[in-house]
Amino acid sequence: MKIAKVDCYYRSLKLREPYSIAYESFEKCESVFIHISTDNGFQGWGCAAPDVHVTGETAKEVFNSINRIAESYLTGREVFEYARIMEFLKLQLPGKPAVRSMVDMALYDIIAQKAGVPLYKLLGGYRRKISTSITIGIMPVQSTLKLAGMYKKKGFSILKIKGGLDVHEDIERIIRVRELVGKDVVLRFDANQGYTLQESLDFIEAVRKSNIELLEQPTDKSNIEMLKTLSSTSDVPVMADESLLSLSDAFHLTKDHCSDLINIKLMKTGGIYEAMHINSMARAAGIGAMVGCMDEPELGIAAGLHFALSRPNLQYADLDGHLDILDDPFRGMLTIERGELIPPESYGLGWQGLKRIDI
Repeated sequence: MKIAKVDCYYRSLKLREPYSIAYESFEKCESVFIHISTDNGFQGWGCAAPDVHVTGETAKEVFNSINRIAESYLTGREVFEYARIMEFLKLQLPGKPAVRSMVDMALYDIIAQKAGVPLYKLLGGYRRKISTSITIGIMPVQSTLKLAGMYKKKGFSILKIKGGLDVHEDIERIIRVRELVGKDVVLRFDANQGYTLQESLDFIEAVRKSNIELLEQPTDKSNIEMLKTLSSTSDVPVMADESLLSLSDAFHLTKDHCSDLINIKLMKTGGIYEAMHINSMARAAGIGAMVGCMDEPELGIAAGLHFALSRPNLQYADLDGHLDILDDPFRGMLTIERGELIPPESYGLGWQGLKRIDI
């Protein structure tokens, strides 16, 4: 089963509401899509949602990388030699994880279709669905409370609150959200590198009674020793996110137990092929993992979901990056019921057979 044709498309997708995190604001989702056709009629889709601050790429760079390097290499290759393909792309496109991720998605999509199963079953099929958090960006406290109440009414049981600009306001935000939603809603907090070590410790102490489930990447991604110190002294689980981009990063983070948890995002790790290795390393070290996301079309979220459903160590999911995209060409792939994400039972990533795509 050889690759016969590779097509690439760029789309700028609108977000329903702009939002902010500690180091960036977002108004749209710049996405690149890849469509791979085989000589025996299979078609696989993948997408990239790059971010300069996280993956180190722009959408234009992703598009050019496919057209200038990946397309000529992929054409004529055997799909089932995906490990060879991914290793080649890793060597030829260093620092381009979103490019690799989109190719990885499309290849896995085709392979699972050929096997006649949804991708999550091909990867291991550990669970059928998983609860996802839904994110509230940095905004005034009253606006945060309004959104938190709305999401609770919609059935979401996990809220991820963003902060990192003002530790005192963040403390107030968490305490008041907890008072509003009650004890049955899980709260996660993501400072996106906005805190010093002391601010992180002050935050943990101040919100202790609010019972947050985890604290995500509170300190600078380049200062692993600071993250390690915080993890060793905090009784709240600390998660590494921006500090983890590669298998090498995972090795150093897990070997020295620099965090209690890691956030695996396909866009920053280069796809499912590499993410599987990262998760195995975390499991061997006794460190839990979350499957996270960027602002991504539903196609990208579907890939993250299939991965999240495949392994027991993938205990947490933050796969809400598609919910605010207004003109997603892959809308309809996933089902969400009271905060739980459920993939379709159609083969591969799940798009085939739903409807034709127009991009």
